[in-house]
Amino acid sequence: MSSLPNVHISTHPSLLAKLSQLRSTTADSNQVKALVNDISLILACEALASNITPTDGPKDATPLGYDYTTTTAQPQTICIVPILRSGLAMVDAVQTILPALVPVHHLGMYREPSTLVPVEYYNNLPHHIPRSSAEAENSTASSLAILVDPVIATGGTCAAAIQTLKEWGAKRVLVMSIIGAEDGVKKAAEEWPEATELWIAGVDSELTSGGMLKPGLGDIGDRLFLTAGK
Repeated sequence: MSSLPNVHISTHPSLLAKLSQLRSTTADSNQVKALVNDISLILACEALASNITPTDGPKDATPLGYDYTTTTAQPQTICIVPILRSGLAMVDAVQTILPALVPVHHLGMYREPSTLVPVEYYNNLPHHIPRSSAEAENSTASSLAILVDPVIATGGTCAAAIQTLKEWGAKRVLVMSIIGAEDGVKKAAEEWPEATELWIAGVDSELTSGGMLKPGLGDIGDRLFLTAGK
């Protein structure tokens, strides 16, 4: 991972401890939701510190009547893009860390079981996807799209989502993920390296033949939504 300058792996002690707790088979759905939220909060603090900048806003006054200059953040056009369904569990944490609420656009993708190739089944990015590089340049898409998905396994889904956001017209993509496989993270990082950063809580070295991380977190969507065995 050290050879990929756009990949950042957290070393925050609290985050690492919570990631260890999240791995445990004893964590029930409520604990999984809480741990995903807590890890996402820490990750968002680290990632956004490097991807948004403070800027002076309008004047305001304190309760004692003293004037002061407010602080806002740039870029002004930011959105959060969760990959359905497990990415939804990270949205509130990212919204909490951002200085103001931002739009949330959803992408629905799944891996075809036999080939592990990503298939898009839902996309509610506003406006039409630009058809040319010139249209993309003039797009009203968000300057910064924050892509959230707890797990990067083969990397195919993440790479496809990055490409979708690029075609939509996003100027930069910030990927936040709780855990990823080494090869999958590398694949995603190489999709649009000049405009994409990945911030990850932890990395596992292996994937099973079924495309699951080892030791991993299990199927995080099933753990969140109590749908194991469906």
